Amino acid sequence: MPTTASTADIRRSARLFHALSDETRVALIAMLRDGERCVCELQDALGAAQSRLSFHLKVLKDAGLVHDRKDGRWVYYSLRRDAFVEMEHAVAGLTPRRRAMPVRQASGCCN
Repeated sequence: MPTTASTADIRRSARLFHALSDETRVALIAMLRDGERCVCELQDALGAAQSRLSFHLKVLKDAGLVHDRKDGRWVYYSLRRDAFVEMEHAVAGLTPRRRAMPVRQASGCCN
């Protein structure tokens, strides 16, 4: 019998999905798919203010989706492949089961 997700797994999944719930953050992920990018490149490509971009990058970093590397005064961002594998597993765990689910009998709460 399959087990249900733990509270920690549910929290982790929610954090990952929240990080991808914004168009700007999804655009950042798309730009990073080809490899590491300097924050100035990301800012120019999005036409975003530095403070707005910093907020979105922090959300992605806090969720574990991106990694940053400092080189002098520049910061470079890249994707963390393991986080995307983890997200695949989280989605797979939410996929409806193939077997038919029996119709639940009313227990008095929905009558």
